[in-house]
Amino acid sequence: MEFRFINRFNTRPKLKGYKHAKESYLKRIRWAVSLFYFAMGLCFATWASRIPDIKASLHLSESDLGSILFALPFGQLVIMPFSGKLVTKYGSHRILLFSLAFYALALTNLGLATKPWHLSAGLFLFGIFGNLSNIAVNTQGVYTEELFKRTIMSSFHGAWSTAGFTGALIGIAMLALKLTPLQHFAITAVIVFVLMGANYKFLIKAKEKKNKEKKKLFAKPDSVLIWLGVIGFCCMASEGVMFDWSGVYFKEVVKAPGPLVILGYTSFMIMMASGRFLGDRLIFKYGRKRVLQVSGLLISIGLFTSVFLPYLVPSTLAFMLVGLGVSTIVPTVYSIAGKNTTVAPGEALTIVSSVSFLGFLMGPPVIGYIAEAYGLQFSFAFIGIFGVLIAFMVSRIKAIA
Repeated sequence: MEFRFINRFNTRPKLKGYKHAKESYLKRIRWAVSLFYFAMGLCFATWASRIPDIKASLHLSESDLGSILFALPFGQLVIMPFSGKLVTKYGSHRILLFSLAFYALALTNLGLATKPWHLSAGLFLFGIFGNLSNIAVNTQGVYTEELFKRTIMSSFHGAWSTAGFTGALIGIAMLALKLTPLQHFAITAVIVFVLMGANYKFLIKAKEKKNKEKKKLFAKPDSVLIWLGVIGFCCMASEGVMFDWSGVYFKEVVKAPGPLVILGYTSFMIMMASGRFLGDRLIFKYGRKRVLQVSGLLISIGLFTSVFLPYLVPSTLAFMLVGLGVSTIVPTVYSIAGKNTTVAPGEALTIVSSVSFLGFLMGPPVIGYIAEAYGLQFSFAFIGIFGVLIAFMVSRIKAIA
């Protein structure tokens, strides 16, 4: 990974108070990047919190919803070949501002859907700008790790997860106030624009050093990056199912009463956020490999428990285990990818996160089809296998120590 940072402390003389000022500035950078992660997570959580309402208002079946949700990964696939190159060429700070602004606007457009094809078109755009934002913000995360000289990627993803929990709480409040999805989404968009305006000046401006060797347009990617992407795929498929189907599972399988329908999603988000804020310490103490292996097993144990004990308390505890399991996997995979010595951070993250996000975006639609044919419990058991696969793959990759 070769790049140079462009910030105001590179050329200033070391005067009295320089060290303290620099530390304060670095902390402000970390806060700014964290809040951009938070803004991204808030957009997605806001959408996820109103899926049951939109499903009901458009009179969609499980398979109908599954088909429409495919518009998200399709949008990602369209932009995938270009996102890393755009981040490398124009800078992650510029692409992040552009893509996050349109991500928030695309969210608002979802509230305008009155027909299934309207929702599909909106989700297609939501997927495009979500992918661009994802690559750009994680590149900022890798750059910030370099400034701090230690692993802090999990805390950034913790900010994303905190936004998910916050989005769920806001969703409950919006339902209580009987606001429409459009009103809810517009309020979220305003919050995102405020966060962007307050923090964009502190994004890291980093210039990639040009590689003298010319690469073919469709050159074979680094095999380690592909395997990291597959691990991310399995994790994010599990995470995506929790986002899109946990509410439906608690309503139709667990038979949770009234407001407790959102309990599974909320318990999952609390543990995912908590695990991410603790993840950097756990990795420092036990090593990446051991933490990732245990995390994979926790995903499987949690999902299988919810299948065999589909009752309120056991399922809530099971979803907490899933949240803890998924918490450290993706941040760790992204951190390893961003430090790849043969590929620019933006392009390395594009390879890994694009494969990973296919799981996040394709998992929920596939679950819809499986649930239609065999029931939600069978579909959750199917995803439960992915945790065991993660533990197995981690043990086979030498780059994970």
